[in-house]
Amino acid sequence: MRAIIAAAGTAGHINPGLSIANKIKKEDPSSEIIFMGTTRGLENDLVPRAGYKLKTINAYGLTSKNITKIFKILKGFKEARKIIKEFKPDIVIGTGGYICGAVIVEANKLNIPTLLHESNAFPGRAVKMLAKYTNTILVAFEDAKLRIKNANNIVVTGTPTKIKKLNLSDTQKEKIIEELGLDKNKPILLVFGGSQGAKAINDAIIKIVKEEKNKKYQMIWAPGSKQYEIIKEELKENNIDINNIKNVKVYPYIYSMEEIMNISDLLICRSGAITVTEVTKLGKAAIFVPLPGVSQNHQEYNAKVLENRGAAKIILNKELETIDLNSYVEKIILNKELMLNMEKNARSISIDNVDDKIYKEIKSLINIT
Repeated sequence: MRAIIAAAGTAGHINPGLSIANKIKKEDPSSEIIFMGTTRGLENDLVPRAGYKLKTINAYGLTSKNITKIFKILKGFKEARKIIKEFKPDIVIGTGGYICGAVIVEANKLNIPTLLHESNAFPGRAVKMLAKYTNTILVAFEDAKLRIKNANNIVVTGTPTKIKKLNLSDTQKEKIIEELGLDKNKPILLVFGGSQGAKAINDAIIKIVKEEKNKKYQMIWAPGSKQYEIIKEELKENNIDINNIKNVKVYPYIYSMEEIMNISDLLICRSGAITVTEVTKLGKAAIFVPLPGVSQNHQEYNAKVLENRGAAKIILNKELETIDLNSYVEKIILNKELMLNMEKNARSISIDNVDDKIYKEIKSLINIT
């Protein structure tokens, strides 16, 4: 199989593309795969690091009104067409980013089978605009199907993720907790906001730490590497040593996130598509604080998929300034029955065998068995 995967910008776009590429390679080691992206996004690091070749083109939002960008967009379409004609793929797959516009449209013109994967519950403008040019659209959530019009074929497959449920025994879990220097008898709250951190979440957690409110639970907190030093100094001004806070472990970055998520009881985090998918896969109770200002407000829609099914609680970014976050945490983390229900509801949304489902759709488009 020869495949082009278009993915650009954020890890949320690129990692699903890499997962799909790895699945294709696993099933058909002789496959040849190249990625297409821009010179600006994380694809320039993540794709070569994963061992795949990256071709870059000019790509910007299809609705741009900037004259310079319009010329670059048109140039990008020509660049995409040239690469596609030279590589001669059996299929072109898009997993997100402005790059998908040029690549999918040009592949369609050349009568090459096309497939798009949408990780968010509220599909982006690009997916909606490209629906008629795409043979099959794969979506992560059932909710997304209702929001895509004029599509030829929509299939709910879920989103591929790196993090898996570990099914740790009580002994294994207790060992990990003890190695972290935490108490195996107290529930664990995991707080993170991505590699860049989430200032609104961090500010609310700082307040809990300063006022020593987390006496009934313990916390693993990853404020983000850029914000870690700032928080360290702020706590120091209040005579709090960031490395010696009772019931709290603070890390600039959590490298063993799969393990930490598996041992945690409640999560406070943003609601990007990958994070929400991981929460369902692990069956974890969560408090989501959607990132405001993102395209189509998609993080809030992602979080609503879980909240509407009793698996999560949404607190808006602006609400963190006025509410008592600790009271929300305690209402969930100290209520075992509620926790069990939220975990059960989260697991009920999870989709199994995602990679297999996606590969099945790829094979059906290029007529291989």
